[in-house]
Amino acid sequence: MTALAKYARIEATGLWRAAPDAQRREVIVSIGDATLVITDTNDRPLAHWSLAAVERGNPGVIPALYHPDGDTGETLELPASEAEMVEAIETLRRVIDRSRPRPGRLRSFGMLLSVLAVAGIAYFWLPGALQDHTLTVVPDVKRVQIGAALLRRIERVSGPRCADPPGNVALALLSQRLNAGNLAVLPNMSRASLHLPGALILLNRSVIEDFEEPDVAAGYIVTEMARRDGKDPLRHLLENTGIWENFRLVTTGDLSPAALDGYAQFLMTTPVVEPDLARQTARFAAASLRSTPYARARDITGETTLRLIEGDPMNGKLTEPLMSDPNWLRLQNICGG
Repeated sequence: MTALAKYARIEATGLWRAAPDAQRREVIVSIGDATLVITDTNDRPLAHWSLAAVERGNPGVIPALYHPDGDTGETLELPASEAEMVEAIETLRRVIDRSRPRPGRLRSFGMLLSVLAVAGIAYFWLPGALQDHTLTVVPDVKRVQIGAALLRRIERVSGPRCADPPGNVALALLSQRLNAGNLAVLPNMSRASLHLPGALILLNRSVIEDFEEPDVAAGYIVTEMARRDGKDPLRHLLENTGIWENFRLVTTGDLSPAALDGYAQFLMTTPVVEPDLARQTARFAAASLRSTPYARARDITGETTLRLIEGDPMNGKLTEPLMSDPNWLRLQNICGG
């Protein structure tokens, strides 16, 4: 995104509040890779907001007040002296808004498909071909929205995502270390880990709290990344919701609530499919991460995970700790202990 590159080096000082009852604190704000990065004055990360989900609570008013979409409790205030950052955020919000699917345009596209039905129906109505087409036209912003919608449905059963602020900072550091995208920890998920559209990976609290080292939780994360490498999660969704929902997404830009409900239930009740071993091992190697702790956590005897143990890419090598002991303790307390 050209606009994103233009503002990549801008920094500003603002006031951030993690929750309505929390005290405001001075922070440094910068623009990262499609995110608004908030750090304290010692350059420790406090929060990452997706630029696609940043909302302004007081349009046209200074100081400018921002919050994540759907969470008005967490806020960022930018004073009049930081007009350049305010302008950058507003410009990027406009660019992202222009990239969102427009129902009117999609309806016109649907009418064009009807006119060309005789020539094009054999292509567009074959499930695989329609999926291929959909995956090329659905933007990343929509994938993030679909992932967030599925997360809300999973939270109805698992409980809301764990939100201890120091724990979330430690989780962000782990995500950065593994280049994993967005991570969330749930208190009572029926699966140890799960990945969703929009580069979102979910972890059950047990993979963090029940082990003495972060390598196990990291192993679950890179394994989900290997599954994601094997098949686009949006394609997996479309395969399970059917051709009509596929067509609905192309023509309206949305999936029905019933389809999202059904797919969330499918994810939580379907047995785990193991990723391709070569792809999984490659992910461990790319992260300089031992696969043996994860394999032993899956099966303490090692019988069913022997190939991961024998093929550990870090066997005989010295590896740097994934995170400091204090940050690991903060992450283990992300759900409140």
